[in-house]
Amino acid sequence: MDGTPPKIPLFGRLIRLYLGLALYGVGIALPVESTLGLSPWDVFHQGLAKLTGWSIGVWLVIVGVAIMLLWIPLRQRPGIGTVSNALLVGVFADLAIWLIPTPQTLALRWLALLAGMTILAAATGLYIGAGLGPGPRDGIMMGLARRGWSIRVARTVIEVIVLAAGWLLGGTVGLGTLVVALCIGPLTQFFMPLFRPRVAQKM
Repeated sequence: MDGTPPKIPLFGRLIRLYLGLALYGVGIALPVESTLGLSPWDVFHQGLAKLTGWSIGVWLVIVGVAIMLLWIPLRQRPGIGTVSNALLVGVFADLAIWLIPTPQTLALRWLALLAGMTILAAATGLYIGAGLGPGPRDGIMMGLARRGWSIRVARTVIEVIVLAAGWLLGGTVGLGTLVVALCIGPLTQFFMPLFRPRVAQKM
């Protein structure tokens, strides 16, 4: 064994990608229904939705496509996963928001928030693990990193800007926003290795 991960067939990678994107939509919907606070990007999407009357999912698609245009000067190349992310996560999010009932008690609202955050982290591991291209928002951070920014600084600057803009537009910022901001990174780090291909041990 040389330690090189085995190649996953394209069909398997596509299953990972689209399952991850579907779960990502659910992970967005649950915190929205909790009304306890959203991630910075979803505060921005919700703020735009409140301003225009269009759904959060529609704005997820519009913003995702617009961000992909910013990849051009950063010389980032989208993959099928990038395009699928931009076009489908909003559809899955709107469908999940429509299907998931709004929790009526504080305990259920917190359960929805924490479940959504966990699902988001697992979904990120799935679609990134497919190796078919990063999401549009991740690609912007990677492009800035190639121009000398650290990933941490790029992510912080971008998320502070979209959080402030979303809050000014009327997006939901609350204690849940802080919880997501503090926990989503460690949770994603936990799930990422779980979706890496494993090499079978030789006897």
